[in-house]
Amino acid sequence: MARKDDFDLQNFLPYLLNQAAEESSLAFQQVYKGRYGMLRTEWRVLFHLGIYGEMTAKDIGARARIHKTKVSRAVSKLEQRRFLTRNRDENDRRVEHLDLTAAGRAAYRDLHSVADTYDQKLSALFPVAEAKMLRFMLRRLAGIE
Repeated sequence: MARKDDFDLQNFLPYLLNQAAEESSLAFQQVYKGRYGMLRTEWRVLFHLGIYGEMTAKDIGARARIHKTKVSRAVSKLEQRRFLTRNRDENDRRVEHLDLTAAGRAAYRDLHSVADTYDQKLSALFPVAEAKMLRFMLRRLAGIE
């Protein structure tokens, strides 16, 4: 097929980042979706609570850069599965503190183990120095570094 434009989509950095993110997350997605019926936002909320402990939905949204409506839906789903509890703040009734239940902590530990193994597998695609540099560059692009 003849090209109408010389723009190289296959070399456009945002496109490449999106393609790499989608491709690299597929195997892990099969695990959290297959084992627990979770969507992407749900596992991200679960991991934030597993890593940081009790948090508010607002804190999770800010830290994970997830829109508040998506966090709210994920929290509802995780609560339905009995993976987390909500406790109203005594000083501000509008605020709920979220924490993992025993079932939520078990799911987190299981997925954490899978995530570690999968991260090592992806990292092994590169020499150690390149994998380290890739992480550094991605953190910089994400505004984390």
